Amino acid sequence: MADTSEKRVWLRDPIAVFAEGAERGLVISGGKIVELVGSEGPTAPCDEIVDASRHVVLPGLVNTHHHFFQTLTRAHPDAINKELFPWLKALYPRWGAHLNRDRFRLGVRLALTELLMSGCTTASDHLFVFGVDMPDAVDIEAEEAERLGMRIALTRGAINFGSKSGGIADERLMQDYDTVIADCERVLSKYHDASEGSFRCVAVAPCAPFNVTKQLMIDSAALAEKYDCRLHTHLGETLDEDEFCLAHFGCRPLDYLEEVGWLNERVWLAHGIHFDDDEIRRLGKHRIGVCHCPTSNMVLASGICRTKELEAAGAIVGLGVDGSASNDNSNLMESIRHALMLGRLRYGAEAVTHQDAIRWATEGSAACLGRKDIGRIEAGRQADLALFTLDELRFSGAGDPIAALVLCGAHRADRVMVGGKWRVLDGAPVGVDLARLRHEHGAAARAFLEAV
Repeated sequence: MADTSEKRVWLRDPIAVFAEGAERGLVISGGKIVELVGSEGPTAPCDEIVDASRHVVLPGLVNTHHHFFQTLTRAHPDAINKELFPWLKALYPRWGAHLNRDRFRLGVRLALTELLMSGCTTASDHLFVFGVDMPDAVDIEAEEAERLGMRIALTRGAINFGSKSGGIADERLMQDYDTVIADCERVLSKYHDASEGSFRCVAVAPCAPFNVTKQLMIDSAALAEKYDCRLHTHLGETLDEDEFCLAHFGCRPLDYLEEVGWLNERVWLAHGIHFDDDEIRRLGKHRIGVCHCPTSNMVLASGICRTKELEAAGAIVGLGVDGSASNDNSNLMESIRHALMLGRLRYGAEAVTHQDAIRWATEGSAACLGRKDIGRIEAGRQADLALFTLDELRFSGAGDPIAALVLCGAHRADRVMVGGKWRVLDGAPVGVDLARLRHEHGAAARAFLEAV
């Protein structure tokens, strides 16, 4: 299919669209959605018509928490069947010993490719590892996203509090304070673009309260004010984290977050499981975002995010796959299904719908990143779309096509468009040799099975 450029292109007569008033599809021009097509057809002539009669159309999915490099340590024999802290202690030394720039690049490339194939058009990676030969790790991620034509929220994270100081991280993963702050400023100056339609924005993202210093948290908030960017960190993921914060800071994680100046609308948090009722009220009051990571939370038995209470309080709920070594994949469409099932397990079958789960992965996730130009199918938004077919046996007999994507387990998009350009065609990412990527990545991953 051709690039839409400035032409008016009608995606005609899809099976269904996740939007009101688009019974006969939508019109795209200049990288944006310019019209939802009702029963009467387009309001003006179109230069090109794309037959979408085999497709169900969703907004491009938005992933708001990931660790791309962890594709290199999936199902690692030393880390399976563990909760978060033991899992981290098993893998931190592996990452510290074996991660280099070439392996890192392949890990990033594979994660982004998987996400794109699952219908994801915008990805955020929580990057906190910088090996000795990869001080430009953020730049590598920017290059790989550009290569695939995806939007990316680059987060410059850090670990500067290791095991020798009472933390749990391997010392080899640490960077000193001055290096972190200097590179945050470099990355913000080079890549942060908050304009409409941007393909790159930047957030400052110290890893977690248990592996960064208090001063780094405080000064990261100051950087966010200076550069008008978002803030991101892990919080409320496990009971072990609660105990750590009480022991080291004399307060619970959210109180600590407030103490370091992070209780504001710039912030979105990963996981957000172990908040009490008052903490949920405070999160809602400050319009803080929470990225729900259902698959990882189930694998590590971390708990269940209180999505319904968070939204009712005014907090923003998005969706993420989390690290590809705790998920253990990078498939955001699968995480939508898991969010639905986990939500129903907590709240009941009628309380969480397939529309809720899709909305978390689209509009909710976009709001976590502070974006109003993606995440919905409506006129004026960016033309970021994921088109799925219902041709597989798993969908045979399905009555509601949009519900079928979630309930019957869709996991691979047939077409993906980003900014009006096709980036996946017939299920394959444009310009990517999947067999070669699998071979090269597999070879790189074998290093992490070696003794530390």
